[in-house]
Amino acid sequence: MKNQIVKKRIMKNWKLRLFALSCFAACLCSTPAAWAQDVLLLRVPFEKNAMATATLPDGRLVPLGAVRALPVKTNWPAYTASKWGVPQTVCATAVNAIHILVDVEKDRGRIFSVVPTVTVAPAAPQGAFFAIDSPAGTGIFGGFAPLTGSKVFIEGKDGAKRPLAPLSHEALSIEEGESLLIESALPDRTDAWMVDIENRPGGRVLAWTKDGPKVVARVVRPVGGVGRFGGTEFQGVGRIRASHTGVIDVATAPRGQVGGIQIMPLTHALTSSEMASAWKLTQWMIVAPLPGKGPLEGTPPLFKGLLPGSQLDDKLPDVWSTYGRKPLVLGRFDGGVWKTLPPVAGKVDDALRALTHLRIYYPFWEELQRP
Repeated sequence: MKNQIVKKRIMKNWKLRLFALSCFAACLCSTPAAWAQDVLLLRVPFEKNAMATATLPDGRLVPLGAVRALPVKTNWPAYTASKWGVPQTVCATAVNAIHILVDVEKDRGRIFSVVPTVTVAPAAPQGAFFAIDSPAGTGIFGGFAPLTGSKVFIEGKDGAKRPLAPLSHEALSIEEGESLLIESALPDRTDAWMVDIENRPGGRVLAWTKDGPKVVARVVRPVGGVGRFGGTEFQGVGRIRASHTGVIDVATAPRGQVGGIQIMPLTHALTSSEMASAWKLTQWMIVAPLPGKGPLEGTPPLFKGLLPGSQLDDKLPDVWSTYGRKPLVLGRFDGGVWKTLPPVAGKVDDALRALTHLRIYYPFWEELQRP
C-alpha cells in the first residue's frame, strides 16, 4: 500500500513538471507578429510646464511629468561611446538620463539629453537638456524608458514629424508648440530574453533566443569588485542603472547608496582614454567579439536594445514574466545556484571575487493590462 502511494506521488510530480515545461515551451514559441510592430510613443513638448506623455500601442495616454527646462544647445563633444550610436536615435538610456545622438562630428557624438529635475548626470551639461519633473528611476526614466536605438524625431504643430536638426545648428531646430518624439520599439520575445556570462577569462557570453543559446562574445577580463558609479543611487540592487552603446551599468547598492559594476566592450576599453582604469581595477568586466566578427559597440544583445526598467511604485501597463518590465541581474557564487546579487555599496575591490556566473534577464512586452 505504501509503495503504491509513493508511486502515485512520483507520477503526479512528473506530470506537473511536464505540464510546466510544456507551458514554458509554448511561451517561448508564441511570437505574434503584431508585437514586433508595437511602438511606445514618448512625447516631450518644447514648452515649459507642459506634460510629457507616453502613448501606448492601444492608444492610452500616460502622463510622465511636466517639462521644467528646455535645451538651448546641443552637447559636443559628448561622451566617447556616443559615437557608436546611430544618429537621430537614443544612444543611452538610464535611471537618471536619456541621451539622444543628433550626429557624429570629427569622431565624437553631438547629443542632447532628457533628465529628471533632481539628478546627477555629468554627460548632460547645463543648457543641453530637457528636464522633466519626475523622480529618477521612474516613469520615462523607469518603466517607460526608451530602448537604446529608438528613433527620435521632431513632431510639428500639425502632427507631422521631421528629422532632428542638421549638424550645422548647435541648437535644436524646434519651437514652442512642437515636441520631441521618441518611437521606442517594445522588447520582443523573438529577441534575446536572457544572457548568461561566465565570469572568467575566456568565459562564454551566451544569449538565449527562440532558436536556443548561442555564444555572442567572450570575457577578456572578469569582474571582481564593486565601485562608486554615479547614478546607481537612483536604482536598486541587481537592476540596470544605465545602458548605452559602450556600457551596461548594474547597481549593487540599495536605492540611496552608490555602488555597482560595469560591463564594457573591448574596443571601448582599448581606445577610450577615460576607460584606461578598467584594465587596472576590478569593478569592470570587459568582453570581446568572436573571431571574425565586428566590434560589439552599439550592437545587440548587450550594447543596444536594453533598458533600465522600473522600480519603487512605478505603475506599468505591462507584465513581463515574473519580474515586470524590469531587467534583473542574478549571479552564481562558487558555482552554486542562481541568486540575487548581495547588496554592496561604495568601493569594495573583492566584493564579487566568488562570482562565477552573471545572468541578465531581459524584459519583453508580454501583454497590456487595462487599468
